[in-house]
Amino acid sequence: MSYRICVVCMGNICRSPMAEVVLRKTLDDHGLGDLVKVDSAGTGGWHQGGPMDARAAGVLSEHGYDGSEHRARQFLSDWYDRVDLVLAMDAHNLGALRRLAPDGADVRLFRSFDPAAPEGAEVPDPYYGEREGFAEVLEMVEAASKGLAEHLAVILR
Repeated sequence: MSYRICVVCMGNICRSPMAEVVLRKTLDDHGLGDLVKVDSAGTGGWHQGGPMDARAAGVLSEHGYDGSEHRARQFLSDWYDRVDLVLAMDAHNLGALRRLAPDGADVRLFRSFDPAAPEGAEVPDPYYGEREGFAEVLEMVEAASKGLAEHLAVILR
């Protein structure tokens, strides 16, 4: 049985799919790809079925990642039955996810796994900004993904 993670942002077209793609590769690089299943979703469903934002996909591609197969989905409360860890991109998403969560659900901020990030650090939403915001998100996601992979290597091996 694999450990299951879902990364969640607002619409599942920018931050969470970037994190999903990066985290998958990071876990593979750490030899954990067969032990951990990574998914992503949004707290809202207005982009359901749509692709990743072109700016997010472009920044990923420039750094050797492939997000072309992503299709947006909405996180639903029954997903807690099949997910071990839910990672929110910001405090707003965290609050929405915790309101849906049953007792004992493991719901945290994604950047809580970045040892260099301050307590409560968020991944800001780049959607309404310029392309450089997506590059900043990628840096944050890569740092937190590395920390999460190191954490999982300890608890899953």
